[in-house]
Amino acid sequence: MRNPGALRSRLTLEAPVESADGAGGVVRSYSAVATLWAEVTPVSAARAFEAERAGARITHRIVIRFSGDITTQHRFREGDRVFRIASLRDRDGRRRFLQIDAEETVA
Repeated sequence: MRNPGALRSRLTLEAPVESADGAGGVVRSYSAVATLWAEVTPVSAARAFEAERAGARITHRIVIRFSGDITTQHRFREGDRVFRIASLRDRDGRRRFLQIDAEETVA
């Protein structure tokens, strides 16, 4: 059982918005759809070390209260940090918490 008090980070859930670019393609931007409490944990210390280099990718495990509306097309934002969703799962099948594997790119 996960402790709801561990959800200490405030993340903004963003959904993709595509608009025509006038040349037959699309431009993708993101729009905020919700603000959620989350637990954000870097997956490994080795990944944190790589963060010193520009363009490094850090993987995180994000846990939020369950929502069936979130997909891998969404992303999370915390200030300037952006977390791209790689996978989601309801670990215990009880629809209480959603575990998300996410990737952050450090500029």
